[in-house]
Parts: sequence; C-alpha cells; structure tokens
Amino acid sequence: MLALLKGVSRSFYLSIRLLPGPLREPVALAYLLARASDTIADAPGLSAHARIDALDRFIRAVDGAGAPPTVAFSSGMSQHEQRLLKALPECIESLRALSPEDREDIRTVLGQITHGQRLDVARFGDASSTNPHSLANADELDEYTYLVAGCVGEFWTKLGFRHLPSFATLPEEEMLDLGRRYGMALQLINVLRDEKHDIDTGRRYVPPGQSREDLLHRAHEGLASGMRYAGALRSARVRVATALPALIGARTIALVREQGPGAKMPRSEVRGLLLRVALACGSNAALQREFKRWDNRPR
Repeated sequence: MLALLKGVSRSFYLSIRLLPGPLREPVALAYLLARASDTIADAPGLSAHARIDALDRFIRAVDGAGAPPTVAFSSGMSQHEQRLLKALPECIESLRALSPEDREDIRTVLGQITHGQRLDVARFGDASSTNPHSLANADELDEYTYLVAGCVGEFWTKLGFRHLPSFATLPEEEMLDLGRRYGMALQLINVLRDEKHDIDTGRRYVPPGQSREDLLHRAHEGLASGMRYAGALRSARVRVATALPALIGARTIALVREQGPGAKMPRSEVRGLLLRVALACGSNAALQREFKRWDNRPR
C-alpha cells in the first residue's frame, strides 16, 4: 500500500509513513481511494457524463453496493495512476477488512470528496482553453476546498482521537475546526500554485474579483491553524506527520509570491527540511521556527 502511495503522492507519503500503525493503515487507504476517485474525475478522453457515472459507481463500491468501475487507461494518465486504478479492487477489499468505525469514517470522507469532484466535473466538464468556466464567488471556492480537503482534516482528527490515547491537549471540537481550516488551506495552495495550468484547461478556481494576494494570505492563516493543530498533539511522530504539509505549504506560498503560479518546492529543499525536522526529534518549538522561516506576508 505504501509503495502505491509513494507513486501518487510526494508530500503526503512522507507524512503517512511517520504515523503509528493504528493510524497509518486507515489514513493511507483513505488517501489511495481519494486519489483513485481524483484520477477518475480527471480521466482524459472521457466525457463529463462518463466520469460522473464512474464516480457514482466508485462510491457505490466504497459503500459495499457494487463493483468498482473499470476506467480505460489513456496516454494522459501516469504509470502510477494506472497502477492505482488496477489496484482499486484490492483497495476496496482492504476497506472491507477494517474495523466498522474506521470503515464508516472512510466512507463518510470519500462521500464528501466524491461529491466535490462530481460538482467539479459538472461545472467544468465541457470547459476548454477557448471556453473557460469559473467558480462564481468566494462561497463556491470555500465549498470546493472544504469538500475535497477540509473534510480530510476532520477525518484525520476523528481517527486520532479514537486510536491514540491522549491524542491532543485541545478538545476534539476545537481540533476538528483547526483540522478543517488546515485542509482547506492546503487545497487553496494547490489552486493558487496550479492556477496557470487550470486556466489552460479552461478551469478558473479563483473567482472574479478575488485578489490572489488575499487568497495567499488566507492560505497562510489556514496553515497557521494547522501548526496550532500540530502543536497540540502529544505524539512527536504524529506532530511531525501533521506539520510537514504546513511547512511545505508555507514554502510553496513563498515561492508562488516570488515566481508566480507553477512554483514548487525543490526536492533538495524537501530533503533538507526532513533532515532538520529529524534532528529536532519533532520538537514543537523547532517546527514552529521552521514555519516562521517562510512567513513573508506583506506587513
């Protein structure tokens, strides 16, 4: 499972492999299934109607009410995405083998994610570079970032409180709120980083009248919620796993400010970050210092 995960993720794989066993399996499986649904939603060569139908069959399979969809491979799919779709029946079987509580949480979060993807396909399905479509307003952007990522922060929190004694120093309701804000911020960073590519394919996730700088600021505020979340965790391993996306996200925001959309944190910098975090043994103070290194918001 982790080998599959490494192929379809860069930063999240680093986080998941740090998690203790009781958390690692359900989180990794949920992530793989979410990436599979994302691959289906973006499948090149399929009409919007066919992709929505495949998403509907996917979620029925997740709910135990049918077989997973068969999606034809195309040249637009990476080798790792093709391997993931081939492994989809195995992933569904692994889901059925989980505890009822973990299985239900995964089904809930995947229901939210696929609902967001379904809306996305319906909204942008016939869009193109010559016929671009756009989100209408900030509410639609908030809905999108919550459905595809904010709900994941809630999912992570519920699993943590159920599986790990004394998971956090803050109450569960507060952690759910911080986790939701954190997940939405990570997706907002994806929107801003990938803006040029999305526009080239006819999709505008930044609504008319929205300032890119305001959205970058909002994303950084959401990452700060993620760092507060990480700082409340009692386990050093889970703290590092939780903070890593925020640290990478903060650096990505700085790069997007400097270089514009498309900027990504180089692998050499990721390796350096991992080394510094490892040497600090998950110290909350060290993680917070690392986060502040990239706080270059205009004052």
